[in-house]
Amino acid sequence: MPKLFIPGPVNVGDDVLKAMGTPVIPHRGKGFEELYSRVQDKLRKVLYTKNAVFLSTSAATGLWESFARNCCAKKALVTMCGAFSDRWYDVFKLNGKQADKLQVEWGKAVTADMIASALKKGGYDCFAMVHNETSTGALSRIAEVRAAIDRVGHPALLMVDTISSLASADYRHDEWGVDVTVGGSQKGLMLPPGLSFNAVSAKALAAAETAKLPRSYWDWRPMLAANATGYFPFTPATNLLYGLDAACDMLLEEGLDAVFARHARHAEATRTAVTAWDLEILCSDPRAYSGSLTAIVMPEGHDADAFRKVALENFNMSLGQGLTKVAGKVFRIGHLGDFNDLMLMGTLSGVEMALGLAGVPHKAGGAQAALTYL
Repeated sequence: MPKLFIPGPVNVGDDVLKAMGTPVIPHRGKGFEELYSRVQDKLRKVLYTKNAVFLSTSAATGLWESFARNCCAKKALVTMCGAFSDRWYDVFKLNGKQADKLQVEWGKAVTADMIASALKKGGYDCFAMVHNETSTGALSRIAEVRAAIDRVGHPALLMVDTISSLASADYRHDEWGVDVTVGGSQKGLMLPPGLSFNAVSAKALAAAETAKLPRSYWDWRPMLAANATGYFPFTPATNLLYGLDAACDMLLEEGLDAVFARHARHAEATRTAVTAWDLEILCSDPRAYSGSLTAIVMPEGHDADAFRKVALENFNMSLGQGLTKVAGKVFRIGHLGDFNDLMLMGTLSGVEMALGLAGVPHKAGGAQAALTYL
């Protein structure tokens, strides 16, 4: 099986795999109530929130749709800064909502000034954005965005996608005034795909009470009612919850500040290698560098997917592909989750060897430069 050095799903560590092997229990019994309540409490710590937190057995895309159905009365403003933020615009449109695009150059972050200017047009119920754009490796500053929304006195709900940033970069739901946070299991939380979750403010819950779109599986009300008694309204992914319980223990034992620092350190070591190779980083703003992944631009005339194939066939390492408008032009190194110095150096050494085998123009010594940094 190939080793995953993509921006998710991540390699799943032994402790989490062992926890997921716990025998299945009834999801209407006392044991499940204790498990689910325990996991929710730990997730609140990871999210820095005291608000309602609930999980879904779905991809995080499902919870984007649940936000559109529960919170967007009429019109959304959506940042467009990469392949995933572009997808979220489609979610609103396909759910019958009006949506405007806030265009941001790929490889750059959303800025407070952009937000303040766009929101002055008015008429928006919600503003939706991606914290860490997985296709470009650019991280936006949510606290500054919240301040911009408050500065213009706009009532729009703030919805943030943390799918590739949670437990990889600093994120504070309550302190930063986020109304709805969407996350997924398969990246910084160190699990396989299959779980997604929300943290939801009181303001967002109030908006959901008057939502007009039809809702069934994506209706927050039965989820919240079941959560109040420690249960799940539908059949849950019980063994993923066991894994999440173990993963949260690992994060909290390491300490979230230490987790963020580890990711930042590995990201800087990766960028050190890329610079030494004389290759280009797609994210053009150093303030927006991601701790989760690094997107690397191939030299003109060289295909990123052909290079990735060389890396996979020769070193059994799976690197992230370029998406939509940068397909074939970019490859991505994921350095998130249950990841350490040894894994990073193996990754960077494999990339450097594959660059040589694929005939990609570069300077030697990138792996050594990263090693020296570490």
